[in-house]
Amino acid sequence: MIGILERFRRWRRARRLDAVAVSDEMWARAEARLPFLDYLEAEHRPRLRELARAFIAEKQFYGAHGFALTDEVIVTIALQACLPVLRIGLRPYRGWVGVIIYPGDFVIPRKIMDETGVVHEYDDEVLGEAWEGGPVVVSWHDEAEVPERVNVVIHEFAHKLDMENGEVDGLPLLPAGMSRKAWAEAFSAGYEHFCRQVDAHEETALDPYGSESPGEFFAVASEAFFEAPCLLQEDFPAIYQQLRQFYGADPAAGERRVYGEPPQDAGVESP
Repeated sequence: MIGILERFRRWRRARRLDAVAVSDEMWARAEARLPFLDYLEAEHRPRLRELARAFIAEKQFYGAHGFALTDEVIVTIALQACLPVLRIGLRPYRGWVGVIIYPGDFVIPRKIMDETGVVHEYDDEVLGEAWEGGPVVVSWHDEAEVPERVNVVIHEFAHKLDMENGEVDGLPLLPAGMSRKAWAEAFSAGYEHFCRQVDAHEETALDPYGSESPGEFFAVASEAFFEAPCLLQEDFPAIYQQLRQFYGADPAAGERRVYGEPPQDAGVESP
């Protein structure tokens, strides 16, 4: 039996959702900025829109450093945030409410202690950050200024999925039927290979920032999974297969449907 408190929560969520009205024109404008959404199966697009509406209803959006929030910005961010949870819904995003948007790159003051106990302070210029139990912070760039091979929204929300299973270590909470052993083998081999490529200053299929840690590698691979899936599938087939099961989607098939054969400038073969 559903308790009174749960019924009230559902009623309140329904009221908030009813207040989020997105016109067909607004959906079209936001989606035009995200051509990789065309890789979705036709039946998945309505579900993504409904998840995005629910996300907007549940979250609070803030513009930082004078950034003027518009409906188009909010809808565009919500669509990307919901793409990784298209299979499972918004459950992993509960427990926090804030999405903070900066105009372009921003600086976060850091403090670290070295092995000798000395504390070092510095300013870290970043594109985004996800805080455990707290907000997601992302940068917004005009279309002409979007960093190449980077999707900061998908990246940071992949971190949120990673956090659902504890620390950010590249092992999110896997759905029933997925093997932790198979996941670990695919990602460990792929990460080691990728780090060797970066250390050797080779051209890489993924953003070199992914070599920072296994957690960053998972987030960078997730970006590529949705934006450049054929490239990821060719260079890291085992990782693509794991992400295909995890995200419940096959965007490489969608990319081939839209563009035909995979791009010819794919990177170095994976081990």
